[in-house]
Amino acid sequence: MSDDGVGGSFAAEAAPTGDVSLWRLDEIRRLATRLREQARAMLQRRLLVLAGDADWGRAVADELCRSLPLTPASWIGDAAPASLESLSGRRALALLGQEREALVFDAHSGFDPDVFGAVSGAVVGGGLLILLTPPLAQWPVFADPAAARISTAPLSFADVSGRFLQRLVRVLGAAKGVTVVEQQAESLPVIAGNPAPGEIAPAFDHDGFRSADQQTAVAALVHVIHGHRRRPVVLVADRGRGKSAALGIAAARLLREGLKRIVITAPRIDAVAALFEQAAGLLPEARQRRGHLQWREASIEFHPPDELLLNPRDADLLLVDEAAAIPAPLLIRLLERHSRIAFATTVHGYEGTGRGFAVRFRRTLDALTPGWREVRLQTPIRWAADDPVERFVFRALLLDASAAADDDVTDVVPASCEFVRFDRDTLAADEQALSQLFGLLVQAHYRTRPNDLRNLLDGPGLRVYALRYREQIVATALVSAEGGFDADMAQAIATGKRRPRGHLIPQSLAAHLGLTDGACLRCARIMRIAVHPAAQRRGLGTLLLQQIRRQAAADGFDLVGASFGAGEELLAFWSKEKLLPVRLGFSRDHASGTHSVMVLQALSKKGAVVYTAARARFLADFPLQLADPLRELDPQLAALLLCRNVDDAVLDVSLHPWDKREVDAFVEGARSFEDSLASLYRLALHALATADSGLDAQVRGLLVAKLLQKHRWGEVAVLLDVPGRAAVLECLRRVAGTLQKISGQAR
Repeated sequence: MSDDGVGGSFAAEAAPTGDVSLWRLDEIRRLATRLREQARAMLQRRLLVLAGDADWGRAVADELCRSLPLTPASWIGDAAPASLESLSGRRALALLGQEREALVFDAHSGFDPDVFGAVSGAVVGGGLLILLTPPLAQWPVFADPAAARISTAPLSFADVSGRFLQRLVRVLGAAKGVTVVEQQAESLPVIAGNPAPGEIAPAFDHDGFRSADQQTAVAALVHVIHGHRRRPVVLVADRGRGKSAALGIAAARLLREGLKRIVITAPRIDAVAALFEQAAGLLPEARQRRGHLQWREASIEFHPPDELLLNPRDADLLLVDEAAAIPAPLLIRLLERHSRIAFATTVHGYEGTGRGFAVRFRRTLDALTPGWREVRLQTPIRWAADDPVERFVFRALLLDASAAADDDVTDVVPASCEFVRFDRDTLAADEQALSQLFGLLVQAHYRTRPNDLRNLLDGPGLRVYALRYREQIVATALVSAEGGFDADMAQAIATGKRRPRGHLIPQSLAAHLGLTDGACLRCARIMRIAVHPAAQRRGLGTLLLQQIRRQAAADGFDLVGASFGAGEELLAFWSKEKLLPVRLGFSRDHASGTHSVMVLQALSKKGAVVYTAARARFLADFPLQLADPLRELDPQLAALLLCRNVDDAVLDVSLHPWDKREVDAFVEGARSFEDSLASLYRLALHALATADSGLDAQVRGLLVAKLLQKHRWGEVAVLLDVPGRAAVLECLRRVAGTLQKISGQAR
């Protein structure tokens, strides 16, 4: 394979493993030197693939790094030579924001798509990315250790299919600017001469900026402080465009201008390392520790998104980096709380996509802050335009995946759609369908990553469904087959002795709810569901869910369910189709700030027994949990979770005969709140359990916050925006009187 004179294959003469002296290393060295010269001349990167035995590839890569020499260089994987920085597994993500002249990625240790996508951006223009692989013809059947991330019990990584790697080999074969050296091939590729003068754009250097885009971005960030309030800026860029550096430059400049406190947030603290590094370089006397920079009396501080919501910080400016990897509801709350705020996101990133962020968040910005501004950084600063490594990474990991064009789906209605289950062998070979499908997932979910592509193609027990309209994919869902354990394993799960990989819902039923039989049942878990943005709110998601449920029942599943970050809109969607909550996680997700909720519906008689027990336990336990582990849960969300479906009539809340008398006395002011508390508690549960009680969201929030979560009077006053205890009491008396009229003679 070749383009621009780059490509082809070379095989050293067969030699004993590890016997470097017998290899034609001088020829490989000359080839690598030529690639490096070409990369430097064009200010681009080059990808060199060494395909062969693990010992052979590692020895050749070690020799190239030492003899060229390539420095600074890092080795991603096991068996790294002592002379190189070695990072294995997820620790390699520490390279985010750093720069390397060379990077060796050892796929013999496992090809983790997330890690490969992240670390490839560390190689700068003029550098080499060296990829070590098994022989390409054998790679798809290689027992890849990284596949353990998507394997499910009782299978191991060796049982995961090779569709992802098969497609990766195919993309390598079609990639331009990629050189493949096969250990057993017979000849070296031919490398073209250096580019003609004038093909390379001159480097930009003005007042320390590395591109005009970066200069514009910093000016826009500074204007957030000096301009009108509630005029946020959104920086959008691909990797290597200087986005994080722009945030750091702006932060340092604003501190020098007198700002006292800049708060940074992002999904992970590692994502903002380059920001802090850039700011520290411009404030040489600053004192710095992880996530904090102190300069004189001013500071730049990192706080996770969920922490900012639980414990708000006063800030002159809030900078939100990698915003695409943060859920929109959380971003909205940050936007509402901070009048001086800026967002930055990566367009094609391994943590999330700026395209999906734009679709989900643009309407919110238009509504809440109509004067917002978008700034795009398009000029690469780490490498020149049209970089072959960037092209390959985008295509291989489908970072450039896009849903069907809006114009092709604008007139779709449910009756015109075809329900399909994709054969994954066919899907892996159909680039258009795969790109459309994965593009939908990217736009719909804030955390879609490259490893999700591997799970889509290779995940054991995974089923891929879609709605098609005129050959365009307008909705899709991923469904995982879970459960079916024998009685012994189910008992081991219930007692905490075993935690087989995967099987989220059956394990939770057994381990968290004590329903041991739940692990024996077969459950169809809907992992992801997405509808094309241009075709939403037309019933496509409902149609897809109904078809999946029908298919799951026909295939012998006992339960259908899902687990997701609890939010009002999502809960309304699932409950409308009678998939109701059976468990809410106690801890918040560190990035989304949400609690995970598990919803369930029965498909068989055995499933109905387990579902009824799970639902009964949730409705009985959840009100009590609100007073302790879930005390900080949003009261209005809690009210939505307490609302009972008509199918739960048997679980209705009963009132004691004396409750009406007690509440009447409280309403008239004849009894204190404390003396009436138990009756008010039962009355609140009765009202909250009824969907058509006529209570508005604020009233439901009051009942939850004071009577179930036991918040202090002052905290409830803030929630209601009233002066204090007396005003809250007055609200409670008025609401209790209304509920008495609604309930009539409660028994």
